[in-house]
Parts: sequence; C-alpha cells; structure tokens
Amino acid sequence: MHHRIARIDGTPYAIASGFACGAAVSFTPFVGLHFIIAGIIAWIVRGNIFTSAIGTAMGNPWTFPFIWAVTYNLGIKILGWEATGDIMVRMDEMFSSFTIVDLVNDPILALGPFLETVFLPMLLGGIIIGSSLWLVFYWPIFKLVSQYKINRLKRRQKKGKREKNE
Repeated sequence: MHHRIARIDGTPYAIASGFACGAAVSFTPFVGLHFIIAGIIAWIVRGNIFTSAIGTAMGNPWTFPFIWAVTYNLGIKILGWEATGDIMVRMDEMFSSFTIVDLVNDPILALGPFLETVFLPMLLGGIIIGSSLWLVFYWPIFKLVSQYKINRLKRRQKKGKREKNE
C-alpha cells in the first residue's frame, strides 16, 4: 500500500494531507458523506482528493463501533454531561422513538432528540479526535512519500547515467 500511495502523482504534502483529511473525516458522524466532506477539505488545503478518498477507509464497519463510542464519550465529557449508557443502545433507543411517518411529517421534531443527545457529542468528539489524527497520519505519510520520491529520483538518475555511458 505504501508503494502505491507514494507513486501517486503529486507532492508529498498533497498526498499526505489528502490522506490525513480522509482519515480525520472518518471520525465525524457524517456517515455516507465522508468521501464528499474529505474531498472538499482536501481541496481547500490543496491536498490530493484521490488520497482523501483512500483515507476515509479508516472508518469502516469494523472500526465504526469503536469510533462512535470514543467520539461520543469524549463529546459527553466536553459538554459536561453524564454518560447514560452505551452509545449503540442509546442510538437504538433514539431511532426506535419515532416512526417513518413522524420523520416525513416533521423531521426536525422527530430527529431533535437524536441530534441533541447523540449527534452533537459525536460531532464535538469527532472534530477533536479527527483534528489530532490529521497530524498523526500526515507526518509519517509525508516522510514516507518524500523519502520514496527522493529514492526514486536517485534510481532514475543513476539509471540515466548508466545508459548515457553505454
């Protein structure tokens, strides 16, 4: 994977920042919109949009339960609220508290409790963790891609000198 990411066209900054944007966005509760949001943020910071899509793979069916629990609990602590049980149980309770008819008739009223008690803490926690993880992913990938591109250039120059001498 390192070899494939390092060979993508672009500067080490663009590749690393794009991937970091995707990984960071994976910690937000905007499931289903991660590709779009990561691409927009990568575009804003002049990162590689393709590697931002690759970075969103950090959020996947195996990691989402962990991500949701961590972001929710951090958000609860930031807001100074008392944790009232497991996030998965909490989400199940919220989504079973209204019907499709309620959602169609008045989505704000139907989703209000969920947005306030689950989504808001997850958003706050996700922004803080995602911002921290941006740096965690950016620096190693930047260094790996930079070194790869330098080594590749040296190999090409060495090969060019050999062909010129022959």
